Amino acid sequence: MKKFNFRKVLDGLTASSPSGSSGGGSGGGSGAGGSSMHPGGTAGAAGTPRDEIQETLTSDYFQICKTVRHGFPYLPTALAFDPVQKILAIGTRTGAIRILGRPGVDCYCQHESGAAVLQLQFLINEGALVSASADDALHLWNLRQKRPAILHSLKFNRERITYCHLPFQSKWLYVGTERGNTHIVNIESFILSGYVIMWNKAIELSTKTHPGPVVHLSDSPRDEGKLLIGYENGTVVLWDLRSKRADLRAYYDEAIHSVAWHHEGKQFMCSHSDGSLTLWNLKSPNRPFQTTIPHGKIQRDGKKPESCKPILKVEYKTCKSSEPFVIFSGGLSYDKACRRPSLTIMHGKAITVLEMDHPIVDFLTLCETPYPNEFQEPYAVVVLLEKDLIVVDLTQSNFPIFENPYPIDIHESPVTCTEYFADCPPDLIPVLYSVGAKHKKQGYSNKEWPISGGAWNLGAQTYPEIIITGHADGSVKFWDASAITLQMLYKLKTSKVFEKQKTGEGKATAEIVEEDPFAVQMMYWCPESRIFCVAGVSAYVIVYRFSKHEVNTEISSLEVRLQYEVEDIITPEPEIIPPFPDASSQLPSLKSLSGSTNTVACEGTMKDSIPCLSVKTRPVRMPPGYQADLVIQLVWVDGEPPQQITSLAVNSAYGLVAFGNCNGLAVVDFMQKTVLLSMGTLDLYGSSDPYQRQPRSPRKSKQFAADNFCMRGLSNFYPDLTKRIRTSYQSLTELSDSPVSLELERCKSPTSDHVNGHCTSPTSQSCSSGKRLSSADVSKANRRGPGRPPFRKAQSAACMEISLPVTTEGHKSRRAMLQQLHGISTFSHDERHYTAHTWMDKENRENSFSRSRSSSVSSIDRDSKEAITALYFMESFARKNDSAVSSCLWVGTGLGMVLILSLNLPASDDLRQSEPVMVSPSGTVLTLKGPVLTFACLDCMGTLTHPPYEVWRDPHSADDGEKTRKRKLVMHSPSSSQDMGDHQFAVICSEKQAKVFSLPSQTCLYVHNITETSFLLRADVVTLCNSVCLACFCANGHIMTLSLPSLRPLLDINYLPVTDMRIARTFCFTNEGQALYLSSPTEIQRLTYSQEMCDNLQDMLGDLFTPVETPEAQNRGFLKGLFGGSGQAFDREELFGEATAGKASRSLAQHIPGSGGIEGVRGAAGGVIGDLTRARIALDERGQKLGELDERTASMMASAEAFSKHAHEVMLKYKDKKWYQF
Repeated sequence: MKKFNFRKVLDGLTASSPSGSSGGGSGGGSGAGGSSMHPGGTAGAAGTPRDEIQETLTSDYFQICKTVRHGFPYLPTALAFDPVQKILAIGTRTGAIRILGRPGVDCYCQHESGAAVLQLQFLINEGALVSASADDALHLWNLRQKRPAILHSLKFNRERITYCHLPFQSKWLYVGTERGNTHIVNIESFILSGYVIMWNKAIELSTKTHPGPVVHLSDSPRDEGKLLIGYENGTVVLWDLRSKRADLRAYYDEAIHSVAWHHEGKQFMCSHSDGSLTLWNLKSPNRPFQTTIPHGKIQRDGKKPESCKPILKVEYKTCKSSEPFVIFSGGLSYDKACRRPSLTIMHGKAITVLEMDHPIVDFLTLCETPYPNEFQEPYAVVVLLEKDLIVVDLTQSNFPIFENPYPIDIHESPVTCTEYFADCPPDLIPVLYSVGAKHKKQGYSNKEWPISGGAWNLGAQTYPEIIITGHADGSVKFWDASAITLQMLYKLKTSKVFEKQKTGEGKATAEIVEEDPFAVQMMYWCPESRIFCVAGVSAYVIVYRFSKHEVNTEISSLEVRLQYEVEDIITPEPEIIPPFPDASSQLPSLKSLSGSTNTVACEGTMKDSIPCLSVKTRPVRMPPGYQADLVIQLVWVDGEPPQQITSLAVNSAYGLVAFGNCNGLAVVDFMQKTVLLSMGTLDLYGSSDPYQRQPRSPRKSKQFAADNFCMRGLSNFYPDLTKRIRTSYQSLTELSDSPVSLELERCKSPTSDHVNGHCTSPTSQSCSSGKRLSSADVSKANRRGPGRPPFRKAQSAACMEISLPVTTEGHKSRRAMLQQLHGISTFSHDERHYTAHTWMDKENRENSFSRSRSSSVSSIDRDSKEAITALYFMESFARKNDSAVSSCLWVGTGLGMVLILSLNLPASDDLRQSEPVMVSPSGTVLTLKGPVLTFACLDCMGTLTHPPYEVWRDPHSADDGEKTRKRKLVMHSPSSSQDMGDHQFAVICSEKQAKVFSLPSQTCLYVHNITETSFLLRADVVTLCNSVCLACFCANGHIMTLSLPSLRPLLDINYLPVTDMRIARTFCFTNEGQALYLSSPTEIQRLTYSQEMCDNLQDMLGDLFTPVETPEAQNRGFLKGLFGGSGQAFDREELFGEATAGKASRSLAQHIPGSGGIEGVRGAAGGVIGDLTRARIALDERGQKLGELDERTASMMASAEAFSKHAHEVMLKYKDKKWYQF
């Protein structure tokens, strides 16, 4: 194992040798403390050799694979059910298939083509599934392995597939096409039969028009040799497969949508486009036996009832002991436009209409028997909606629904942020479940969930995992994610602390977000102390404490002024060097977005010192669970709205919460309910102590021009468009190019010389740091070019045209690139300048909230603003000469600056409630390239040091002893050994690079330039195999891990292209090699980057197929058995086989062998199964080669015959001629 030596460095020493293997260029990083610069190399340091850390992680520990997908299938299109195996399959518009069984059995598979799934058909009790996709291909999936794979595919070349039907216990699949023809496919070999039912043979010769596509196929329950074909124009044909002619033809003047048989095979029912149901008798096919329009109004004069909406599907199911069930979707009256989508259940004379929340995609009736010629005995209806799956219990007269055990309500309100915690305290899950179970809804069916197939066991992975999702309506959901399952534990509604929004007040309100003002933007959770903190889109923070007891109390609230200020706006000379080489052509067009905002006066009275939302002032009943302890709101200042929060951190041991935005930083004591700090970012650099002033915002002064375009300016220009503005997205729709350079603003700070001494670009020279710059000096610095620190965030996500995997050719500006990436429309002033994107219209509701954790995603910062992008409380060395650790707050900014604030807490617990907490600057400033994303701390042995926390105690316990007992704090001292505990390592990662500093010397020991052309979206320090590493997710799709503390690359795989902002906003890593992201608006995709978990994944996944005996058919008597007995299968073989029907045209469809066979071999448990599968694959390949050989032989024979013919003609021509006649 490779060993790395770390040695202390004398303060001020600037040399380091590039001895490590993990760094970037020699000028790539710099470590700085106070006002001194340390231009570091790539790795290594000098000093004493006594400190050795042995890193155990190698690249062999890492591998990436997807584990499981949770949630509702996005954009569903098809539904199928295996009544014997009791598993359900759902197909989607994106080519995905989700197969569901008992809780824990949930499988996701994907068609490579990505074509929409048209239809699914189970091979009942065979462990296989047939899918028909929109690219006119049929696929056979093997479900006898834990990860289903395709065994065969058949691609139709000349016809489009519209409908498929596979009779029970048959190996011949009927395929209807758009041309009206019906083809037959052998399921075992996936080869097309030569038997074809042409549309012109099926309909009468006298019919002059084409009947349209095939919309229905089914064999008669009475006689499997009869096939019922439904055509779109209203024609139904009963085709005799043996005699190859039509037995019966029925015509109706309305288009057909579906057909359903009575189990005796004497009647069938059709649903039509005018909302009617027709019942046909085989004995009299000239006209329907019965016609009804169930929801049509009966006319007084005896005319036909008025037409209704189309009935898209009907099912006709019989019962032995009661009337049959007729179940259909659609068919409502046109005059009830506001009625919701409905499922109608007709049972005898009773008609029940079940209204749905979303449009119905498909439904299936679950019956006791798989045999179509027996009494069906329906017991439930599975209804697939566009955004939900419900199962209705038919056995009870009030038709209750079953309680759904699957986590398909993740998207109940769009997910705006996620957090993932693996290996958390084991008592949390039962505690959260116990408080969440009290909110369960009543009125569900008392029967067990009917989709109960498959098998699942717990597997070897037993540590508890919790996923937290924040939502657009302000709700927060806690999920038990242990052992690759997902179950809802507890739901918290953060909007309950605020008064309800009053409609109709219009612009008099102080809201900054009109739609979803309670949307959760960030979350911070301490599992040990159970403190939970939420930052909302309306610029507020709520601190929650956990209690098992109900309480009735008032909600404490604080208001914080946090606004950026500029004393004077000085226009520098126009010769501004663009922050990136290709920017000059774009700058004029970008200015138009924000240039004139400051000229518009606010309407009405100027809003000042008022929050965006109103906190409830009356006592509030809080049920057991998370109870609001404190609400902190940013307020309007001089008519300027508060900016959204970009970073958040809480520490229960200190009793502090810190949060920042693009204006500055606020620190609040949530134990004493006081504001300790509210300060602009630039003032944090002050060398004098600015914290002794009263807690308030910086003094009021002239606001920076174009401070907030989307929130304020646009509504003044075009008030009618304000409802379409999504202010939470403003940062992605605006790019300003302010003429005020950041250095100019920095000059106003008494320590500007310290700051200007650090360059964030590896190519930048060091600026002069010994004098305070005047405005003239700044102008010169602007012209100087390379010597000017690029404080405009040149490395930010949105400013890099080459950062994201989207096409940038032809983009006139960065705005155009952003429009493509984020799905928004932005027009310049001369085009009626507006910004509009509505979630409902584009199904992209999830994109509206920026993931503020990374400023690259959340904001395109102006030159003058330095957002707080990362915060971290920890015990560390705040200054170079410190001999012991102390309480600190680490602050990272959007310009790559890291500041350390010292926290002076009361010495004893008794004084904590009364003595003030002092916050003071340490003077330490470190620098990185790119906005800071994350911090972590390692002790001198390289072990991850967790921030201190308070052990949880119930704040409302009935036990007086618990209320009065002292707080129990866990401080996490760096090391138990005193002689080794004199230093620690600070790990800091930005969007561009990672650095490891030795503290207290503040020497940059290691630097790794992670990316030059892209940027990181997420970085987390995580534990894996009792060691620690840095996991990174890059916007170019790469997932990387780096060793700690040496920053050696261990894994770098281009795995997940960021095709959607949703992925960037929700991706997160956690311990034990796990990660997740929202793969669609309704689904969470979990993945692992651990080799060990990839190896054990097969054991953790559920089995889709379990051996079940097929139920025996009822004794049907001699006559019925004669027509529908078991001998019929041989009939089909004889009719459709190659010997009788011949071969189908090779140009009609192409057979494609699937890869599922090989995977099936790998997953097969027994050697015999593996041998058989290999033999099957070999035979398939051999058959394909023989077919090709057959074609070539036929071609050669044809050529030989032609040659023989020509030779014979020549011989006859010259047969009787002499040699001199030639």
